[in-house]
Amino acid sequence: MKEYDVIVVGGGIHGAGVLQAIAAAGYTSLLIEKSALASGTSSRSSKLIHGGLRYLESGQFALVRESLRERAIHLRIASELVELKPFYIPVYRDTRRRAWQLKLGLGMYALLGGFDAGTRFGAVPKRDWSTLDGLDTRGLTAVIRYYDAQTDDAQLTRAVVRSAQELGGELAMPATFIGAVLTDTGVDVTYEQNGAQIEAHARVLVNAAGPWATRVARAIDPAILVPEVDFVQGAHIVLPLHVSAGIYYVESPTDGRAVFVMPWQGSTLVGTTETPYVGDPDQVSPLPAEEDYLLAVAAHYFPAVRGMTRQHIVQRFAGLRVLPAASKTAFNRSRETIFSTDRDPHPRVLGIYGGKLTGWRAAAAQVLSRIVPSLGPRARRAATDQLILRRTE
Repeated sequence: MKEYDVIVVGGGIHGAGVLQAIAAAGYTSLLIEKSALASGTSSRSSKLIHGGLRYLESGQFALVRESLRERAIHLRIASELVELKPFYIPVYRDTRRRAWQLKLGLGMYALLGGFDAGTRFGAVPKRDWSTLDGLDTRGLTAVIRYYDAQTDDAQLTRAVVRSAQELGGELAMPATFIGAVLTDTGVDVTYEQNGAQIEAHARVLVNAAGPWATRVARAIDPAILVPEVDFVQGAHIVLPLHVSAGIYYVESPTDGRAVFVMPWQGSTLVGTTETPYVGDPDQVSPLPAEEDYLLAVAAHYFPAVRGMTRQHIVQRFAGLRVLPAASKTAFNRSRETIFSTDRDPHPRVLGIYGGKLTGWRAAAAQVLSRIVPSLGPRARRAATDQLILRRTE
C-alpha cells in the first residue's frame, strides 16, 4: 500500500489548489479525479477572477477584501491566464441601483482593494456611449466603468495542477474514489484506475469533490459529519454576438439580479442564474426557462439580441454552486468556503464545500493550516503566491 501525506479527491479548482499547496509545503500528495480536470463546475463558471462587487450589498466585506487580494495575486502570477478588463454598469431611469449608489459601492471596493490601479472607476462620457457594442441608450442616464478580471477557468485549473506536479504532486486520472476507512494513523483510501482497485494510505484525506463532496463524505467509514448544503444551478448561454469594449454588468429587469454579458471566444457569454437544484450532479444542464431568462436580460440591453431565440444559442452550460443550507434566496447567501473536519485539532478528513473560483488559493492555504497538525513539520519547497502559472496547451 503506497503512503502519502495527503490524498485529495476532486480535480476542480479547489482540489487543484490543495494539491499545489500541499506539494509546495513539502508534503507528498495524490489527487484522484474521476474524469478530467475542471470537468465539473470549474469549467462552467462565469470565467471571472473578481472581488465580488455585489457581495458588498450583503455585508461580506471580508470576502470582498480577500477576493481583491487574490485578484491582484492572479494578475501577477498568472498573466497568461488572467486579464484585467473594463466592466460597464449601465444605469437607466428605471434601474434599481442609482449611479451615486454604484459609485459609493465602488469607492468601498477601491478601499478594500488598497486603492491599487485595478480599483479605479468613473463615469463613461456620454459622447463615448456609441462605442459600447450597441448598448441601448434609450433612457440611459449614466454608464459606470470599473475594472475586474477574466480568465479561462479550465485552463487555470490545469495550470495549477501542472505546477503542483512540478513540485512532486501526483495525479490519478481518470480514477474513481470508492471509499475510505479511518484508522489511528490516518485514512486507508481505495480507488479504481484502469480496471484495478488500488489502496493507498494518507495521514489526511481532503474532500474537494465540489457538488459530489457529500457523496464522497458518505463513503467514509466510520461515518463523519456531513454539512447541510444546498445545490444552486448557474446556467450560461453563448450567443452569436460580438462585444469587444469590455464586460457588461447588468441588472435583470424582472428581479434585479446581476447578470454578466461578456466577450468569450469570439462570441458573447451571458450568465448566470441561481436555480435551486435537487438531483444527480452529473445530470445538471440549463433549463429552458433559464435560457429564456438570460436571452431576455441580454435583449433588454442589446437590441441586436432582440429576435434571437433559444435556437440561436451556440453553446449552453450549467454548473452547481454549493451553498450553506438556508431559507433565504441564493443571491443573498454567503459565498464563504465551508470547511468540515472529522475531528480537531488533528483531522484525518477535511471537506471543502462551496467557495469561489477567485478564492481557490486562499482556501487551499486555509486547508493546509488546518491539517498541518496532523502532518508535522516539513521543509517548504515554494510559496504559492510566487509560483508562475502558464497555459498548458
